[in-house]
Amino acid sequence: MVLEGLSDSLKNTLQKITKALFVDEKLINELVKDIQRALLQSDVNVSLVLNLTKNIKERALKEEVPKNISKREHLVNIVYEELVNFLGKGEKSDYKTKIAEKKPYKIMLVGLFGSGKTTTTGKLGNYFKKRGIKTAVITTDTWRPAAFDQLEQISSKHNLQFYGDKSLKDPAKIYKKFEKELDKFDLVIIDTAGRDALSDELITELNKINSAVKPDETMLVLSADIGQAAESQAKAFHENCKVTGVIITKLDGTAKGGGALIACSVTGAPVRFIGVGEKTEDFEEFKPEGFVGRLLGMGDLEALLEKTKEAISEEEAADLSKKMLKGDFNLLDLYEQMQAMKKMGPLNKIMEMVPGLGSVNIPKEMIKSQEGKIEKWKFLMDSMTQEELEDPELITGTKIERISNGSGVPTTELRGMIKQYRQSRKLMKMLKPGANSEQDMKKLMQKMQGGGMKGLKF
Repeated sequence: MVLEGLSDSLKNTLQKITKALFVDEKLINELVKDIQRALLQSDVNVSLVLNLTKNIKERALKEEVPKNISKREHLVNIVYEELVNFLGKGEKSDYKTKIAEKKPYKIMLVGLFGSGKTTTTGKLGNYFKKRGIKTAVITTDTWRPAAFDQLEQISSKHNLQFYGDKSLKDPAKIYKKFEKELDKFDLVIIDTAGRDALSDELITELNKINSAVKPDETMLVLSADIGQAAESQAKAFHENCKVTGVIITKLDGTAKGGGALIACSVTGAPVRFIGVGEKTEDFEEFKPEGFVGRLLGMGDLEALLEKTKEAISEEEAADLSKKMLKGDFNLLDLYEQMQAMKKMGPLNKIMEMVPGLGSVNIPKEMIKSQEGKIEKWKFLMDSMTQEELEDPELITGTKIERISNGSGVPTTELRGMIKQYRQSRKLMKMLKPGANSEQDMKKLMQKMQGGGMKGLKF
């Protein structure tokens, strides 16, 4: 989980609210202290933390509770709304429309050494390419010899059109050399050189390449591990290079990520994208509402749906949803789910997007164990007949031995898979509209802790 420590602290704080007998000033003061502690441990600026918690306390004590919700729900909602505002709620960028209106739409990336600019260029290109946008990337970094080869390799891996020229030492000339070819694309992403600090030399170089490119957006790439120091960097680049947005990288690998995110939100240059892992796919548009939802264990349906669209077609999803809600899907459907889940990313990251599951305290060991089982299940399914795949209840007695011998997987794994398949059907029935799904789901999850997490495969 991105910002795992902060997320766990905030979830524990919300659990105090839901378990409390009364919502009074004592509870609110305790809540405020818990939030302050959690944010300060994530390297968030003290004055910003005090301002946030002051707003939470004032609203909690003075606001009238709406008629259709309880005091507890109202308090949780206040925390959610204030954290969203804290992280920069406001302007949203509709890239699909922007790119459609102006081709090629040009995004230039700037930043210091070590921020992950080149890797981010590839991730950003892959992000837009997967959304049907004809994308090209070009390196103008003449300072770091490995930058050319690195971006070329990333581009080749993800079928991105790559441009660059090692022989040229002037970034503006590199861009001008390929300008006519770049005009054929919907989107062009320009990687630039960095330095150890924002020096006069770097500012001059960036201004020169800026004049040649005339980018529609200039995005500053910052590493999350600099914490609240991101504010000074973002302000400096914003003032000198007309930065229109920020990309935060390495959010999965540091406890200081909260400080970096929030520091940028007050600079006037909003966070546009975040890097949430090492893989090229571990990259997403930053949307405070969904991000805070994940931090608090409320899920992020918008991000989940976007991930799903990348892994499975709308027709397949609609067909599978009908079967799942009826509870009559078979092992072939399960196999398709497994394949789609693999494309969507690690199971723990998918879980945090599902409303209701982000707050279920499932041990990390269970998640890792389940991811390892998926590979074995594929071997088991390959050894089954079509009839057995369509009706798993037929798999008994000698058939279990035959499938186990044919796949090289122990019978215990096969029995476990069938057991979890049945539990999965029960879980899907609980998720039907009108069912008391949250309580029932938590009960089922507790029963399943000894045998894995098949119930989460949807």
